[in-house]
Amino acid sequence: MSVRPHHPWYLRWSLLLPFVLAATAFAWWAYDSGLELAGFYRGKAEQELSRLRDQVTKLSAKNEQLTYQIAQFERQIQIEQASNQETSKQLKNLADENDRLQEDLVFFQDLTATGSKEGELGVHRLRLDRDKMPGEYNLRMLLVRGGQRAKQFSGSYQLVATIVENGQVTTHVFTQDTPGNAQFQLNFRYYQRIEQRIQLPPETHLENIQVRIFEKGVAEPRVRQNVSPS
Repeated sequence: MSVRPHHPWYLRWSLLLPFVLAATAFAWWAYDSGLELAGFYRGKAEQELSRLRDQVTKLSAKNEQLTYQIAQFERQIQIEQASNQETSKQLKNLADENDRLQEDLVFFQDLTATGSKEGELGVHRLRLDRDKMPGEYNLRMLLVRGGQRAKQFSGSYQLVATIVENGQVTTHVFTQDTPGNAQFQLNFRYYQRIEQRIQLPPETHLENIQVRIFEKGVAEPRVRQNVSPS
């Protein structure tokens, strides 16, 4: 039987701790040396990683800047396209107006050459065109008074549409619901151009429209003229 002296646990750990730390340090050194022998240098790797992170940050900022510039360019292109479309529309309207004025000039030249009675009232260039939507029409006409000393004409005009609805022929007077509507009033000396948009139920069929020109204070129309859709 042998007797072993008893040592406290903290004394035993204090004796083993330096060996454990030394072994850990040696193992870390051996690991690091192995990495260096394999061509991997921790310090350079950290520097490279830091450089790559900086590059990613710069590229992200550059990407945001380019995205903003692209959005600005797209917005500018949209504005320019809208402006070009508006300019094209204005040019087309001007061209149409120029053609109309040239037609008016030729018409009045012919009218002057042929001559007409003093104060005679006529409806010229009467057209009724279908619009894009069913039941919608555009009516155009030119009212002209003949003579060199024509007096001021005051009155109104009325549109009487002959329509077929549910197999029955009926008429519709556009001013009957709104008497005295300023839109249908006339006040001119030599000529007045009229452009009127007409709205009918889509299921109806328009046969024709009669234009009636009334002089102020006179119950019967001075002029009646029919036109069919073209």
